[in-house]
Amino acid sequence: MRFFHDGMLGDQSRLAPFLDAAKKRCGSDDFSSFFIGDIEGAAEGMKQGHRLAVDAIRARAPETFVGVTLAIQDEQAIEGGEALRDVARARCIDVFLDITEGDDFVGVQTYSRSIYGPEGKLKVPTDAETTQMGYEFYPEALEATIRYTADYSGLPIIVTESGIGTADDSRRRAYVERALKGVQNCLADGIDVRGYCYWSMLDNFEWMLGYKPTFGLIAVDRVTQTRTVKPSAHWLGGIAKANAF
Repeated sequence: MRFFHDGMLGDQSRLAPFLDAAKKRCGSDDFSSFFIGDIEGAAEGMKQGHRLAVDAIRARAPETFVGVTLAIQDEQAIEGGEALRDVARARCIDVFLDITEGDDFVGVQTYSRSIYGPEGKLKVPTDAETTQMGYEFYPEALEATIRYTADYSGLPIIVTESGIGTADDSRRRAYVERALKGVQNCLADGIDVRGYCYWSMLDNFEWMLGYKPTFGLIAVDRVTQTRTVKPSAHWLGGIAKANAF
């Protein structure tokens, strides 16, 4: 099951007219393109559903590796923002990690970081490099979230998503190289990281931004459907074949 951290959603102002219409039509003030309402209520429902699903899977195929994957960011704080950072972690990360007791792994999906100050979450600095999604270019977030998740849950980790939407494939390689260095650091410290999955193999359709962001290791021409393997794919494929970085 997948939960989207509200810090990952960016500016939804352009969606406001559509969301207002949907709220009116369904009679609910909590309607959203993503779930950003009653997190605690959702967590309880997910916990119950997840435990039922785990029990059903293990009853049929007890050898199956079962867990939860969470889309989270590296939550950081400058001086004075620590308390707000901790509240955000508890509300958006910890409450969902709490449902993993008895699981075999936790899947970590990380793209960037959030920084909190005394007044709340800070905007991405204007001089920071950003991706096509508007995220700060910050691959070191992956190492931080692996460490946090492993420490909190005590479970093995699988990186189920890590990548970048960019038109510059050299920046894709730079991002992945730094992210993998973080995974390597975790392994060197004895953290049980079982695997790494880049997002995504092909340029994909992003839920809110369509085909504009290009995450793929393989480009897709949407008119001809021609696939073109990018240099980053050859580079990452070599690492996968060697099982070494």
